[in-house]
Parts: sequence; structure tokens; C-alpha cells
Amino acid sequence: MAIVDPALGTSVSRAKINSIQPGGGFGFNLELAWGRLRRAWLRRFRPRYVRRMQELRQGECPSCPHDIIDGRDLKLYRSVCGYSFPDEHDPFHRRSLLPFARAGRAELVCFSLVALAACAVFGVAAMWHWIFYVALAASAMFWMFVVSFFRDPERPVPPDAAALVSPADGRITHVEEVEDADFPRGRALRVSIFLSVFDVHVNRIPRTSRVLSVRYFPGCFLDARHKECAVRNEQLWLDLEEADGQRLVRVKQISGAIARRIVCWVKPGETLERGERFGMIKFGSRTEVLIPADAVQQVQVKVGDMVKGASTILLRVK
Repeated sequence: MAIVDPALGTSVSRAKINSIQPGGGFGFNLELAWGRLRRAWLRRFRPRYVRRMQELRQGECPSCPHDIIDGRDLKLYRSVCGYSFPDEHDPFHRRSLLPFARAGRAELVCFSLVALAACAVFGVAAMWHWIFYVALAASAMFWMFVVSFFRDPERPVPPDAAALVSPADGRITHVEEVEDADFPRGRALRVSIFLSVFDVHVNRIPRTSRVLSVRYFPGCFLDARHKECAVRNEQLWLDLEEADGQRLVRVKQISGAIARRIVCWVKPGETLERGERFGMIKFGSRTEVLIPADAVQQVQVKVGDMVKGASTILLRVK
């Protein structure tokens, strides 16, 4: 399958998903390397722990290509691996309580080490010349930005049963009907949200629903505000069926010029609650939600509005 825009004559072809971050990246590769070292150490020095975790492992993954010892190894492959560990037997489950996006912690640690090392160097150098205070301040501001970018705050979810909540933080750029053959009578209402580098980049489920499919399309990295980014940029489509089985809801994670790493850790068949986390996009990006046009009762937002993921009601359905 490909995304095609006849007016532009361009297409983006679908690609196989082999991890929660199908586009790879430096942080992803770093975690892969660290995982290989950690598993080798565990097998060499803690064989009893390895055997115990294998006994606790649940589910099936026929011909599994992934080397899974404990819950840390599932972090990168949750969306494509059938194994799981009960929370009560996963010693690393409590990491999910940290207020930072788990899928971005490798980048958070790496950038923090670089920024804090720079702060230490410039702090010492400032004792010889005041100009190094400027570099020290810049390094500290960079570190605070990195910490802020990967934050993952809790959000109150509106109790309104008819509400469709925002899948992301950011600014509304489009509220319009579009042609889409996958929706009834070929019409869908599309709400687009631009996420700046200062917004929370964790994505959330707009309606309680079951995951029908997850599709990934490699592509370009145009600015997320560019009019052609929706058909030319790298993106991931999450198709959802509302809990009552009535409507298709589609969420699109679209990369930008800076954000080039799309993350989605859910898989087909899962049932997710409204406001539940399902992925993130690393650095500035765009998120869209589409719903059948004839299912909309009232749109609650307009172009230019600022919204909060899981908390802001975008529209109410019939």
C-alpha cells in the first residue's frame, strides 16, 4: 500500500514494522547495543536470574527473532513480540512511574551527560574568565530543554462519553473535511495538530477503542507545517475501532524536519482506554486524527487553538 496524492504525483510506500521505532535512530541503536551487553553479562554472571525470568515469561512468539530475558528487552519490541511479564514479577515495571517518556530515556540520558559535562567544564573555566559563564548558562538551558522535551505528565481525562480528546499537545492547524475512501461515503473530518519542540510529545488515544492495524510509511522530513507533509513525510497510521464497534478512528503520527523518530508501542487486537499513551514523536512534529464526517455532532476547537493531549476535547460524536 502507498499514500498517493494525485495533485503532487508523489507516493509513500508502506514498510514492515519490526520494533516500536521502525525508523531506527541513534538512541535506538544505542539501546540495542546496551541490551546486548546487558544480556551477555546476565547470562555469564546471573544464570539463575535468567532461568527464573524465562519461567515467568508469558505468551507465545513463534520463531521469535528477539532475545528476551526480562521486561527491559520488551521495551523495544512490545509492538511485534508476543511475550510479556506480569507486573508483579517484573522488577523494572516501576520505571514506568517516572515522569519521563520511557521511549526517550536513552536520548535523555545521553544528552544529559553531554550537557552536564559541558556545565562542569565551563564552570571551572569561568573561574579564569567571565565569558565562560555565557557558555555555562547556554549548556544549562540546553539540559533543561532536553529534560522538558521528554516529560510525560499525568493528564485528567474528561468523563464525557461522547468526547473525542486530543491525541497530542500543540496548536490546531487544520479542521476540515477530506476525502478518504476508508471512511463512510468517502468523507472524514480531519483535525491536525502541530507539536513544537516545547510541547509534550507523548501521544494518546482519542477514544476508547480496539487497535485494528498499525501501518508505517517511510518518507521525507519536510517541516511539519508544510502543506505536503501529510502525504510525503514519514508517518505511522493507527487505525482504531470504537469500543462499541461503530466507527473507525484513525490517528496519524507524522514526522517533521527535526522530529525523525516515530514511536508506537501498541499492536493489533489491544483494547485501549481514552487518554491512554500509545507512542511519541521525538522533537517537533504533527499528529492528525480522522473520524467519519457524519459521526461528528459538534467540533469544539478551531484553527489556532492550543490543546493538551488526553485533556482537551476536540469534538463530540453522535
